[in-house]
Amino acid sequence: MRASGSAPEKARRSRVLETLALTYPDARCALLFSSPLECLVATVLSAQCTDVRVNIVTPDLFARYRTARDYAAVPREKLEEEIRSTGFYRNKAKAIQGICEALIRDHGGEVPAAIDALVALPGVGRKTANLVLGEAFGIASGIIVDTHVHRLAGRLGLSKHDDPEKIETDLVEIVPKDQWIAFGTRMITHGRRICDARKPKCAECPLLPDCPHGAANAGPGARKAARKGLTRRRKQV
Repeated sequence: MRASGSAPEKARRSRVLETLALTYPDARCALLFSSPLECLVATVLSAQCTDVRVNIVTPDLFARYRTARDYAAVPREKLEEEIRSTGFYRNKAKAIQGICEALIRDHGGEVPAAIDALVALPGVGRKTANLVLGEAFGIASGIIVDTHVHRLAGRLGLSKHDDPEKIETDLVEIVPKDQWIAFGTRMITHGRRICDARKPKCAECPLLPDCPHGAANAGPGARKAARKGLTRRRKQV
């Protein structure tokens, strides 16, 4: 399905995608893992927690629990204590064990590489499923819509919706499928580095010339500097 909008609006959206690609060519998922199961567990732990904290907790956790059966068999209280520092540890321990029990029952203990099967797991939504498929399997099933992507999609005028699934629908119409995985990671990286929820650094933003939100928060001098910076990056590619 083609993205709707006037020719100038389509051109603006294309420039947004280009600028993100030029600015964050090597953006990667910040969570550390070496298997689909580790990716899934790390994503559960990352809810309401920084990726830095999750990456501190997971090396010992992943060394101790290598299969879905390992997680399902450990006493709940023990798992809770091991992930306590990630916050909401009781809910997360319950979620991890519920997911692993479902993996054992329905998928032979393996993480399925299909969006419908993943979202059928208890507590797994499209955001988690898209992340696992994209980062652990290299499958572009959709676009991750976390809090950063949600915020930036609105500020950049890429979606007028508030519901994550509707935002994703808008984004997949704009972003070419071969960029779905990278686009989500670039948006998250930009949200963390520049487009903060409370104090966005609009004057430093490379997207400023094409950002409706930034245009109202930075002067013409900042927009001109951003355009010059983008021109330099284009020449370096």
